[in-house]
Amino acid sequence: MIDSEAPDVAFLDIRMPGLTGLDVAARLADSPKPPHIVFVTAYDQYAVEAFEHSAVDYLLKPASLERLEKTVAKLKTRLAKPAEAVPAAALQALLAQLAVPAAPVPAAAPLQWIRATHGDETRLIPIDDVIYFQSNDKYTSVFVADGESLIRTPISKLREQLDEQQFWQIHRSVIVAARHVAGTRQDFRGRLMVQLKGRPEQLVVSRNYVDLFRGM
Repeated sequence: MIDSEAPDVAFLDIRMPGLTGLDVAARLADSPKPPHIVFVTAYDQYAVEAFEHSAVDYLLKPASLERLEKTVAKLKTRLAKPAEAVPAAALQALLAQLAVPAAPVPAAAPLQWIRATHGDETRLIPIDDVIYFQSNDKYTSVFVADGESLIRTPISKLREQLDEQQFWQIHRSVIVAARHVAGTRQDFRGRLMVQLKGRPEQLVVSRNYVDLFRGM
């Protein structure tokens, strides 16, 4: 389409299916009259810095109206000049820089404290004191030796902040501290139940998480 329409400007999403925006840009760099290129990207800061030092413009998703207006103004200025859109050498240099994998972002440190509501109080609970988490429609309960407190963080978000070696999700609504697991047993309905050390309650293990306890 670019060959047939010969546009003055091409907006290229770096994550396009099939040919990526980088692949298309590499081909355009060799064309007799390449268009002005604007990359649309959700790349990390590493790539943004590469764009900042390049003649190629970019829009970081989700693009704000202010940023889009700035890009359009820049394009109008460039289109008013007879010079080529972007020197091929400059575009090739940018593509080579983006092709180098960025260093992986280090994982966030596991959660160390939980700020929870207990009646009229706000408690700061060390993560090592937690026995298990159990969510309902609006809140997640935090169970410790001396009672139950509440937080608003959903289980799905909480799971991302916990050490998966120390906390096991056993149900879509329950995460239990591994050190407090005494063992498992089946109830009269055939469900696998987690037994806790020194506590009477037993926690249901859903089918999706049964494999975690095979051989126990």
